[in-house]
Amino acid sequence: MKVRVLFFASSSEIVGCKEAETEIAEGATVGSFKRDLMLQYPDLLRLKNVLSIAVNTEFADDLRVLKAGDEIAFIPPVSGG
Repeated sequence: MKVRVLFFASSSEIVGCKEAETEIAEGATVGSFKRDLMLQYPDLLRLKNVLSIAVNTEFADDLRVLKAGDEIAFIPPVSGG
């Protein structure tokens, strides 16, 4: 099934884009999708403990089951003034 992925701040620098459409397995969870991306982009591992994930604009935990058409946002902490 297809989902849309948004990458913000340092996560977009790591993967090399701000958004992408990708195929994931039926029944995939936020946690399994995050693990797959971290295997594909090992530099994402440095964000593992601070990365927030939103699905369809709502923060989601690793157990949330994804559905076709979901929009998944990877949101690292940001700093600034």
